[in-house]
Amino acid sequence: MNRSGWAAWLRMLTGLGILVVLVWHLGSDAFLNGLRRIDAATLLAALGIGLLTTVCSAWRWCLVARGLGLRLSLRRAVADYYRALFLNAALPGGVWGDVHRAIGHGRSAGDLGRGVRAVVLERTAGQLALFVVGAAVLLARPSPVLAPVTRFLTSPGVALPAAVVGVLVIATSCRLRRRRGASRGERALRTVLSEARQGLLARGVWPGVALSSVAVLAGYLAMFVLAARVAGVTAPTAELVPLVVLALLAMALPLNVGGWGPREGVAAWAFGAAGLGAAQGLTTAVIYGVLALAASLPGAAVLLARWAPGLRTERPQFELEERVLAEQGAPQRRT
Repeated sequence: MNRSGWAAWLRMLTGLGILVVLVWHLGSDAFLNGLRRIDAATLLAALGIGLLTTVCSAWRWCLVARGLGLRLSLRRAVADYYRALFLNAALPGGVWGDVHRAIGHGRSAGDLGRGVRAVVLERTAGQLALFVVGAAVLLARPSPVLAPVTRFLTSPGVALPAAVVGVLVIATSCRLRRRRGASRGERALRTVLSEARQGLLARGVWPGVALSSVAVLAGYLAMFVLAARVAGVTAPTAELVPLVVLALLAMALPLNVGGWGPREGVAAWAFGAAGLGAAQGLTTAVIYGVLALAASLPGAAVLLARWAPGLRTERPQFELEERVLAEQGAPQRRT
């Protein structure tokens, strides 16, 4: 196994280790209570919220793909996105579904590289929306939980490097725009920046990307608040939102097992610091994870519906996905 493969397995084991530590300190009841509290009405609500977020995410993908000059219908985008969500939740690594939809769309559109970059830009837009809206919520809603977070983010050791990186990115972008001749690396970076402008910042693209990203984030927040209510948390929604934002931000860390790990750890810490109980936070995160998996189950139906016709082409696509994941440092599947 190469170095990137070891790094990927280390990230997964870190997420698993977080869960083990939580069980050790809080007991297994926090997990089991979350499973016991989920009923049919809760699952139906999760499916409804999942439908909203998936359609909006697929719409965002369509906008980005069309901005890059690729054809993608909303109907196919919704089906592929559902399948990707299910694979991300069901398989270790959390990226198999996105790799699958990127390769599938790129091959069908006749431009594999651009298809992969469209998915990367679409996911990047979602993460940027989470960071921007999350920062606004955390700054606008005072909470004792946020004090250490604010001190950390505004500390010179964090704020100064972030500012330097921002200045370097802007300076590099301006320099590349002025230069005609450039090295291979500079040309690649120029291509990435150009496609980012086309796929995210073009006049006919960015309003829809921003609107869909906010709608998706609102769906995630609603799902987490629903999980908190099912867990028995009675605190006002305004008090829960900053805690939920922290848990969602933790999900962006590449240290999870199918989304599990940092989310549960941060939720337990945040709920405990807010006086709501660390066990309640862990139970809420567990319920959220189960509801998110349930919301992705239509993707299993899409996968089964396409399985039989795709048996003949599965092996070539499998090998292509292995190469893409190897470049990204994700662990490879075993045949």
